[in-house]
Amino acid sequence: MPTTHLLYLHGFRSSPQSAKARQTAARVARDHPEVTWWCPQLPPSPREAMALVMQGIAGWPRDAMGVIGSSLGGYYATWVAQRTGGRAVLLNPAVHAARDIGRHLGEQVAWHDPGQRFVVEPHHVDELQALEAGPLAHPGRVLAIVAKGDEVLDWREMVARYPGSAVELLEGGDHALSDYEAAHLDRALAFLDLAR
Repeated sequence: MPTTHLLYLHGFRSSPQSAKARQTAARVARDHPEVTWWCPQLPPSPREAMALVMQGIAGWPRDAMGVIGSSLGGYYATWVAQRTGGRAVLLNPAVHAARDIGRHLGEQVAWHDPGQRFVVEPHHVDELQALEAGPLAHPGRVLAIVAKGDEVLDWREMVARYPGSAVELLEGGDHALSDYEAAHLDRALAFLDLAR
């Protein structure tokens, strides 16, 4: 069944204003105007972030929804896909999010609005640990796009996390997938099989 509802989850310190989020939104609006699109601003608390997401998608058809997640958003997207059974595209997904975010305790500055600040607190690490999705129930419904040149996350951990899933392993590249629109967006949307 084609995907009629698409969720995009941004990464740590990021927002719906990220290049990948805006590029995806523009392409969906242009080529798939009947698809419901939602890219929420996620709060710093992982528990609150996933509560917001699950409330927002409560009425979505589980067999016709998809999620794209980048970095920490990929960790969240894995959790969402595990609970909904929907298709997921993961862009350099965080695998050991509690470990990684634990290195960033304290005040942080948002990438797209330096005037926006938030605090990563120790209990956020515990909340991330609680969102560990475990082995995927439907690995064939997941595509991971992983760059060996990711300067933030270890590509080997990303590949090992998704056995049985489609993995597009890129030589080089970077954490932001700077060539996303030119080289990867079509692949992501094709995997999701968006309604036309």
